[in-house]
Amino acid sequence: MNDVTKWLGSFVWYDQMSNDLPGSERFYAEAVGWTLTPNTMNDQRYTVLTAGAAGVAGLMPIPDHARGVPPMWMGYVAVDDVAATCDKVKAAGGAIHRGPTDIQNVGTFAIAADPDGAGFLLFRGTGGDAPAYEPTSPGHVGWRELNAGDGEKAFAFYANLFGWTKTGSMPMGPSNVYQMFATRSGQEGAVFSKDAETPHPFWRFYVNVEAIDAASARVTKAGGRIVNGPHEVPGGRWIVHALDPQNAAFALVAPTR
Repeated sequence: MNDVTKWLGSFVWYDQMSNDLPGSERFYAEAVGWTLTPNTMNDQRYTVLTAGAAGVAGLMPIPDHARGVPPMWMGYVAVDDVAATCDKVKAAGGAIHRGPTDIQNVGTFAIAADPDGAGFLLFRGTGGDAPAYEPTSPGHVGWRELNAGDGEKAFAFYANLFGWTKTGSMPMGPSNVYQMFATRSGQEGAVFSKDAETPHPFWRFYVNVEAIDAASARVTKAGGRIVNGPHEVPGGRWIVHALDPQNAAFALVAPTR
């Protein structure tokens, strides 16, 4: 049994909520190279995305209680008590859009938002194994980035809630900082204030690919769009920001162009 306590406060799963589940399946299988595995744990329509033998994310229809919400990617953060963490979210100025809900054979989740409205999920699984996490392996999420309403305040919210720690920072103009962080499991990401052109705060997740130009071509061929990049970032990696055919934002990161 793996030590799951170190994963508390870390992202352990990711979902794309879709208006077109078959379309999402086709797109991400081609663009990222994920293998599709139909859900067999309960009767919910759901497709697990696997990299090698490891499940890393899922595709699901937008649920009835969220009608009108656009397709998007959401991340699940592991907690030891979903209900208690919901109370902490609300006390810190965030919101709970759906309270603790059980999924048979999977665990308990809640849908939350930070004080600026960026959405995320709280999750406690029924199993005892730690999630598969390969920070640089193709198909795994290698970076997480919050486009916040106010980066400094947003970081304080998540740090107080999940115990994230600052690991470094880079200036992004006269009044903005790209604040990098780590969780207790060693996951990494960053928080910064969004620009005026970004309509609302949101989390962007970077999926590892082997080469950025080839992956970008697959995104375009499959019906998506590259909206920023490619750019080389500190550490010698290359990134692009993209939209899938339903305009859900995601990103790719690779060691080579």
